[in-house]
Formats: sequence, C-alpha cells, structure tokens
Amino acid sequence: MVVKKPQIVIIGAGMAGLTAANKLHSVSASKDLFEVCVVEGGNRIGGRINTSEFGGDRIEMGATWIHGIGGSPIHKIAQQIHALESEQHWECMDGNENKATTIAEGGFLVNPSLVDPITKLFNNLMDHAQGKIPTTTTTTTKGHCGKLSVGSFLRQGLDAYCGSSKEEEELKGFGKWSRKLLDEAIFAMHENTQRTYTSAANLFTLDYAAESECQMFPGEEITIAKGYLSIIESLASVLPPGLVQLGRKVTRIEWQPDRHEAMNLENGRTCSRPVMLHFCDGSIMSADHVIVTVSLGVLKASIRDDDSGMLMFNPPLPSFKAEAISRLGFGVVNKLFIQLSEPPHERKDEHEHSKGFPFLQMVFHSPQSELRHKKIPWWMRRTATLCPIYNNSSVLLSWFAGEEALALESLKEEEIIEGISDTISCFLSHSLEFCNGNVNSEKYSHEYKVKFSKVLKSQWGTDPLFLGSYSHVAVGSSGDDLDTMAEPLPKCHISASPPLQILFAGEATHRTHYSTTHGAYFSGLREANRLLQHYSLC
Repeated sequence: MVVKKPQIVIIGAGMAGLTAANKLHSVSASKDLFEVCVVEGGNRIGGRINTSEFGGDRIEMGATWIHGIGGSPIHKIAQQIHALESEQHWECMDGNENKATTIAEGGFLVNPSLVDPITKLFNNLMDHAQGKIPTTTTTTTKGHCGKLSVGSFLRQGLDAYCGSSKEEEELKGFGKWSRKLLDEAIFAMHENTQRTYTSAANLFTLDYAAESECQMFPGEEITIAKGYLSIIESLASVLPPGLVQLGRKVTRIEWQPDRHEAMNLENGRTCSRPVMLHFCDGSIMSADHVIVTVSLGVLKASIRDDDSGMLMFNPPLPSFKAEAISRLGFGVVNKLFIQLSEPPHERKDEHEHSKGFPFLQMVFHSPQSELRHKKIPWWMRRTATLCPIYNNSSVLLSWFAGEEALALESLKEEEIIEGISDTISCFLSHSLEFCNGNVNSEKYSHEYKVKFSKVLKSQWGTDPLFLGSYSHVAVGSSGDDLDTMAEPLPKCHISASPPLQILFAGEATHRTHYSTTHGAYFSGLREANRLLQHYSLC
C-alpha cells in the first residue's frame, strides 16, 4: 500500500506565504517528504509588496521601507542578492536626508524655531508611548472601552505644553494664525504622519499599552534599490515551476474541528485528508495542512457571515479566534504619486535658477475651522507631506490614511489633480520663491504654479484580496490577540481530529513585529517550522 505524502497548501503568495514555502521546500525537497503548493488569488506574487514604475522611477505601491538594518532578515536577503544598488533611480534613494520646508495654510513659511519645539514634543511623547523612555503618567483620559489610547496620551501632552506656555500669542506676518493655533496644527501634522505609520484611522483608537510591545530593528531605515519585489522573487526562485498557482482564489475552507471523517468529493469518491479547499472556479483541493496567510482584512470579512463571496470557514472559526480577529485593528493606508508636467531641472526663475519642488510639510487649519480655505478638498487636510520621491525627481508622493485613503480610491484622476493643484496654490503662494528646493522669503510678482500630467494611486482598501493595508492593536485589543491569531486549529488538547489542519501566518500574527514585512517573514518561518517539528524534521 502506497502511503500518501502529507499535502501542505499555503494560501497567499506574499511575504509570509513564500517564506513558508521556501523553508518547507528547502528542508524537505531532497527527501520528497511533502507535497507543497501555494495558491494565490491574484495574478502576481508579492501580496502587499508591489514594486512598479512611474515617471521613469522605480516606486513601491505597497511595502516601502526596511525598518532598521541591524538584524533585519529582509536587509540580509537584500544584501545577499545585491538589491541595495541600482542604476535606475528609485523611491527615497536619498533616504530622509532632505530638509523639509514647513508651510502653513495660506502660504506662510514656518521658521524651524516654531516647528522644532512641537516636533521635539511629539517625538518625546511617542518615545514614551513606545517604551523608549519610561513614563510615570497617571492620566485618566481614556479611549474606547475605557482604555488609554495613543491619541489621548498625545493630546494630554499637547494640552500640558500649551497650558504652560504664554497666553494666546499673535504671530506677525501669519495672517489669522495665532501661536496656539499654529502649535496645534503642527502637532496635528505629526499625528497625521503617525496615522500612516500605524494604519489607525484615528490615533484615539490605537491602544497605548500595546504600543510599547512593537519592536523595530536598530540602524537606519532604507528602501530597496532594485525594489521590494526582488526579495519576493528571491524567496520564490528556489521553488519548482508549478508550485505557485496564480488566479486560484479560495472561497471556502472546510475543516474538521471535532472528529475526522472521510469527505465526499463531487465525483463520488471520498478523501481522507481533513481539509478541503473550494475555489472560485468551482474546483476543489484536499490538504492535510493549510497555512492561511491572507490579510487581517480578509479574515475580518470571513467572520461577518454575509455571503459576500469572500473567504469563508466551514465550520466557522471558533469564538476565541473570531473575537481576536474582530478586536484587532486593520486600517487603510494609500500612496499617491503625482508627476510634474515639467521636470524640476527644467524649471527656471527669471534669474535662470533651477526651481525644484520643495520637500513640503503642510500645516492645515482644522477641517472644522472657519479660517480654512474652502478650495482645499477635505481629503487633503489630513495628509502631512507632499514631496519628491528623491531630490529633484519629477514624481511627488503623498501618504493618506483612514477615511481619506478610502476616498482617494474612488476619485478620478482629474479630481485628484484639481485637488492637489488647489492645495498647492494655497501653500506655495506669491510670497514665496523656491530655488533648488529651498524657500526664499523674497517676494516676487507672479504666483508659483505647477502642473501635473498624471497620477498613480494604490487602492488597498477596496482590493478584495486585501481589504486594507496592515494591522494595529486597537483599543479594546491587546498583544494577546496577536498571539491568538498565530494559534493553529484545531486546539490539540480539546480535539480528537488530526492536528494542525489550519495554521495562520502574516504580519497580523506576530506580537512584536506586526504591520511589517519582517514580521510577515518571521511568521512564515514560524509556521513552516511548526510543521517540520510536527514531522520531527527540525
């Protein structure tokens, strides 16, 4: 009698899925111990890693940064495959070295002496929240569910700062801006940047206690010259042809939490494997083990039971797993790339000086303020920066989070160009002159005008394969929920069914490195090793 080899199916060809496949294949291929395959619902590998080109430059539609090079497995792979250098220009190739120009709504250049104290305050507060500096706060200001949020902690710090400063101070040459309004708006600018870091639509929904558990590697943060996709391609390069199957969207996972019975197939045959996968084209596949690496957004949709055609579990996931999925946060962050009609090096002023677009930090009036410029669209008011992707690039980049990010996905190109143009005309007013990317306060007679030729935007929120960007620990959740996300099914001590039927990997299953590509990488290794240990192979 021929003994069947265990069948392992990995759902998703992103960082977690391909890392798991790479590990399983590398260890077991020579011994021919497993049948491994990766099924991917889309038409490409990479998942939330998607390197592209725009305006002749290499850009990232999804994951962008290596968050610290000291000990990062992503950085190690990038070094090994020589992906950190390229002859083609790439996004943020000059890092964060470019000095920002901060301008308040109405075209008022904000001197660093006004910006720096608020920047220092914000950074110190975030260092406290992230556990880098011990805090003795006894705050009672709570977010949702009666727990302290990062947003409430930050606002308490701002209130204490403003309360200790002078009374309402007028600022000469700043129109209707007062010192207090400007301080609050600069602080809000930093909050909006933090929203894109965390994917939280509102920092008042971001749990304070869990923030200090999130870890980053030491060292500088860099982008990958040859693109993040080069890491994915390296992981996939060892896999034999046909192991990764594209266009194979799983709609239902049938598993056996209580007992093991042979499953009936449509052709009248039975299958002894405990898990059955159903695909959108009507085909089915059996498996002994399934590693689910879909996003937390897709998992959230799977527990809503609204028959939307999304991934479903039959029987439904146990309550401990479903409740963790429900409590954790999963937000939308999108990137908007805009190409200048005229390359910066071709723009000249009347003195024949090159006029590059500045690395612009935008300080907006509150969306509710009567002082706001009505032509600036609401979806621009909670973005913080608009800047070239490297010095003198003709491609500009802005980041959006939450409601604004979702709104961006539905806007037409003409609407986006009009909204950006109206915003720029308000910020880069007639009182400012830009030379080589630096601001000169010398007045000149004509308004600084820029024209855009095209835009490119990510659309992670409405993509049915992702339904968002990355996870965060929401108020009401905790790091324990991230651990729960990583628990395989069924629970061995309460079930007589075959173990490790459904395993979970992905950034939202790592307690200390959630929301990152290296967290996804670690999770893929973790689940591959779990199966190898099960079969006593490591």
